[in-house]
Amino acid sequence: MTRANAIDAKAAFDELALLVLSDQTMDGLLHRIAELAQGVVEGASEVSVTLVAMDKATTVASTGPLALALDERQYECDAGPCLDAAQTGDVAHIPDMRQEARWPPFTTAAVEQGALSSLSTPIPMQQYARAALNMYGSTPDAFGPEAVALAGSFASYAGVALANMHLYESTKTLAEQLQSAMESRAVIEQAKGVLMGQRRCTADEAFDILVKLSQQSNRKLRDVAQALVDSASLE
Repeated sequence: MTRANAIDAKAAFDELALLVLSDQTMDGLLHRIAELAQGVVEGASEVSVTLVAMDKATTVASTGPLALALDERQYECDAGPCLDAAQTGDVAHIPDMRQEARWPPFTTAAVEQGALSSLSTPIPMQQYARAALNMYGSTPDAFGPEAVALAGSFASYAGVALANMHLYESTKTLAEQLQSAMESRAVIEQAKGVLMGQRRCTADEAFDILVKLSQQSNRKLRDVAQALVDSASLE
């Protein structure tokens, strides 16, 4: 990436702060974070986002095949800067892969594939997961002090955006569950009314009949109720 394609840091931060969550998926947000980081941080040839949940690491976004391949190499070995940053919460900076003594399998693979430096910065994610923003440079010392500081600020902004998205999706899921429950209750009440009219029984007796039908047919109570209502509407 040439700096002609670089993104102004303030513009990137503003975009993260103003993302309309209803127009985004978590997958889309993660990929946009990786793209913005690639444009913002000097020296970042390719960028990825590592997510560690339930002790399993996954690359949830990347801007190119090199970043994905080098992340996967670390997962195979269960060792490397992206895992270190995500799990410890500390920045993992490799100025020169050829001189790095930690994580030999990873650094060997990185040199072979043309990544001579890297920077992994933890993304604050509350308690539900751990994450890191990983940047790979094609030259030694690709990430100077300014780039390291900027990556830290960007990761903080990204963490807020991801936390907001997580909260939004959790709230949306709860709302959908409540809506589904309300719809189920409504159709069950309709089915009870049908049975009360057909069998001249009480509301409690009608509900007991629905429960027995559900058990006998091994179908959900709502499905049994819906089938009864649909059948009555055709009569």
